[in-house]
Amino acid sequence: MVFIHPDWALPVRAGFTCREGGVSQGPYASLNLGIHVGDDPQAVMENRARLLATADLAMPPRWLSQVHGHQVVSADQVISDKTQADAVWTDQPGVVCAVLVADCVPILLAAANGGCVAAVHAGWRGLVAGVIEQTIAALPVSAPQLQAWIGPCIGKAAYEVGPEVWQAVEGNSASSPSVGSEKRHIDLSQAAARRLQQAGVAQVQQAHACTASNPQQFFSYRRDGVTGRSAAYIAIDL
Repeated sequence: MVFIHPDWALPVRAGFTCREGGVSQGPYASLNLGIHVGDDPQAVMENRARLLATADLAMPPRWLSQVHGHQVVSADQVISDKTQADAVWTDQPGVVCAVLVADCVPILLAAANGGCVAAVHAGWRGLVAGVIEQTIAALPVSAPQLQAWIGPCIGKAAYEVGPEVWQAVEGNSASSPSVGSEKRHIDLSQAAARRLQQAGVAQVQQAHACTASNPQQFFSYRRDGVTGRSAAYIAIDL
């Protein structure tokens, strides 16, 4: 099992799962953690059990039903993975916050003193809806006390969109139109970083890894259509 971790010196356990190390087959091979994508549920549960053991997590993550919105919940509000939200936070040690992605932007937030953490799922709709700002507002610390990590997501070269989507996300930010096309390319990671900084988060790291361009390491919905999901997870150390 392969993980990508934030470069943090914080009392938290955090990471992003790559696709190796699970039991799922076919387009879901092999560490698919999404129960909702058509994979064998028993394989997904085995993959989730392997994540729990390999990442040495104190308890299973609080999985969400993500809807590309801006709803934020505390971990104690998550009754099951039917809870509809796109961000989850906690101030309780050992409780694992997580989001599932296959091109969308995973964002992990942690207070500098380790007092609270959050996991955020942000596609372009979520960014525009304000999921980042809503998550920061829900936390019991101010934005300057937070550190943020943006995990692997679809890269700018692979993410071509129509002018209405580009305008919604980028606004007046600089971008280049595709040659011979009205479509343009969006850098979702940079758009997320910009929103975090505008909200007051001073320390923002980016993984700078494109999910669409590396099929051996990452799931990508835009590339494959039917595919698995990786997880970005975070917990305060016990």
